[in-house]
Amino acid sequence: MQSDKFPPERQAPNHYTTIEVARILGMAVRSVQLMVDRNELEAWKTPGGHRRISRTSVERWASAHGLAGTGSPSHAPAPPPATATRTQVLPAKSTALASVQAPQILLIEDSVHFQNLVGLIVKQHFPGATLQVANDGITGLALYGQIQPRVLIVDILLPGIDGATLITTLRSHAQFASSHLIVVTSLDESQREPYAFALQGVKVIHKPRLVAELPAALAECLPPGLVPT
Repeated sequence: MQSDKFPPERQAPNHYTTIEVARILGMAVRSVQLMVDRNELEAWKTPGGHRRISRTSVERWASAHGLAGTGSPSHAPAPPPATATRTQVLPAKSTALASVQAPQILLIEDSVHFQNLVGLIVKQHFPGATLQVANDGITGLALYGQIQPRVLIVDILLPGIDGATLITTLRSHAQFASSHLIVVTSLDESQREPYAFALQGVKVIHKPRLVAELPAALAECLPPGLVPT
């Protein structure tokens, strides 16, 4: 039985390049490389030194992380450039909400799937908030300095600079004290150990639990009047 991630008119290959997997999963190439290094994806190298990644392991990872239905390389949209940012202004739904100055939420996440998922959560539960998105740690660090968001949501594994290093850098600045920090990650507790130095006292949400746990975590950080009654 063929996976629904691969259209019936095209038989998917048994393996992919790193770039193809990045397109399939909506991630940056560097993130895919890190996944291979952590043995989350089965891969090998050609005589020329190029990675080839098992199709089966890609399907298995996508299914485990709620990405069923992700397209094959020829049908999947290309992820945004690593240095791009996307701003999504979520309108207030009532006069009362409009009277509250829209708090800024900054999401630093390179997966298009999880960018969209967080956007939907914010839109549904906090329609008066403004969500801005950075696709990599370097851009996220610069954008943080510009907007100084009330809430920072950051992934641990990011291209350019990993989330733990980014958090450590921000903590060296006094302005960071005014922000609430939420970390989201696909890493389980044992895999997070190398980043423990940056995660002490931080709310960490495992990505498979994002829909269940993020609304409550954001509610603790945002003004009560922002949530429609």
